[in-house]
Amino acid sequence: MLRVLLNFFRRPTIRMGRVDNARIRRNSIRNAQFISFISQSGGIAPLHPDQHDRRLRWQRSVRLAAALAVAAAGAWIVIESAQALEIF
Repeated sequence: MLRVLLNFFRRPTIRMGRVDNARIRRNSIRNAQFISFISQSGGIAPLHPDQHDRRLRWQRSVRLAAALAVAAAGAWIVIESAQALEIF
């Protein structure tokens, strides 16, 4: 169940045709080597750090809002259930 929730809050994978590498675990060394290769080859224009930080802050706030909404919904269900049990 925890794996399902973690997958729900992570960024979506890019799927191309029949190739799906979503199950391949990536470690930091492999990602670092790939980033080094791309930066040396000049294949991708660098992203401005402020834009990257702003996007990360936005994602963090959206995740926090979603978690708070789930917690509020859970609390509401518990309160309504308790009130319903008090009646009977």
